[in-house]
Amino acid sequence: MKKIVFVIAFLAPALAWAETPYAGLQTRSIKALSDQQVAELRAGRGMGLALAAELNGYPGPSHVLELADQLGLSAEQRMTVQEMLAAMKSETTPIANRLIEEESDLDRQFANRTISPESLKSATATISKSQGELREAHLKYHLLTAAALDGSQLAKYAELRGYSGKSPVKQHHNNK
Repeated sequence: MKKIVFVIAFLAPALAWAETPYAGLQTRSIKALSDQQVAELRAGRGMGLALAAELNGYPGPSHVLELADQLGLSAEQRMTVQEMLAAMKSETTPIANRLIEEESDLDRQFANRTISPESLKSATATISKSQGELREAHLKYHLLTAAALDGSQLAKYAELRGYSGKSPVKQHHNNK
């Protein structure tokens, strides 16, 4: 019995460490962002920022282009959506890069132990503003993309993406 208690007492700290969800993250260059998240941001990808639109019948330009053939996009629609995607990336990439730098600055303040209540408030407000701008930009292009598709294309998109149940919103787009 004493051996079992000893083994449990010896292993308990190791087991607790193995279950800590943040173990290993301390090696990240920016603690709040994974390398994959940084790469996604730099590439202008949405990273789920536009789920409110996507899952309510407002597809984004990237996914629409991936499904262009199955959706039966006309040449004009394809060009319009390609232009939207280019504009979205042009708009979101600088915001994302700014957000990465802001997160890096906050991380540096903590790492260097120079953080203060005032600098914390300022840094988090700045980060929140950039996050909001980035999300708004991605959502805006979902609105524009939905407007470029007709009702049958929106329904087909929802089907192809596996969004069953509700039909896509139809009153906020042009029927082309």
